[in-house]
Amino acid sequence: MEYEFILVDVEASIGIIQFNRPDKLNALSPALIGEMAHAMEALDANDAIGAIVLTGDERAFAAGADIGAMATATVVDQIEMDMFATWDRVRKISKPIIAAVSGFALGGGCETAMMCDMIVASETARFGQPEIKIGVIPGAGGSQRMAQALGKAKTMEMVLTGRFMSAEEAQRHGLVNRVVPVERYLEEAKELAREIAAMPPVAVRLGKEAVNAVFDDYLDRGLLFERKNFYMLFATEDQKEGMAAFLEKRRPTWKGR
Repeated sequence: MEYEFILVDVEASIGIIQFNRPDKLNALSPALIGEMAHAMEALDANDAIGAIVLTGDERAFAAGADIGAMATATVVDQIEMDMFATWDRVRKISKPIIAAVSGFALGGGCETAMMCDMIVASETARFGQPEIKIGVIPGAGGSQRMAQALGKAKTMEMVLTGRFMSAEEAQRHGLVNRVVPVERYLEEAKELAREIAAMPPVAVRLGKEAVNAVFDDYLDRGLLFERKNFYMLFATEDQKEGMAAFLEKRRPTWKGR
């Protein structure tokens, strides 16, 4: 299949998906997310593939969602669009997914990295959930998956201040597997993918399933709660003001309603 917003490659036993919107810092539009999910499902169905690498470029893994596409949306618009259903397809991928992250992994970009099973980061990687600064909260699992990795206090700080976390800090708190020089991050992720792909495929699939079972019941409940709160915020004036200010490159004026 021809893709517009991603590049897909196969190197022996591993598949590589690369976000390809460099002019937008790989912002995650609905079309890009749909292509990502389709490519992952195709690689998952390929018996020759043992692991998948998901990456962006050196400047950005993905610097958030495409705000222009949602700035004027209402609660009903969000419910009817159900954009998170596409992300849900990624949870069903049976093969291990390794995120190779350099530069910005923010908002939906951070959430996408955390949906993967492992993260290899360059020294320049920056992780964050800055949605609070535009009047909303994470909606694709950011508050839930970050809490699993970082714990309550650190996640509360990240979600409520929107600050960025360095690669070194992310590794120290267990969000990232490895931090390597920027010129090595993609090859390091590929090497990890090749190591996993060399293992017995059924055992790898069931091993991933077993580890995820520790979190799945809690995650299912948390994702529904987070998603509901995300949708509700599209009924607030602060959401409209926050996203308008972001697009207009000015400081927002919060009204608390």
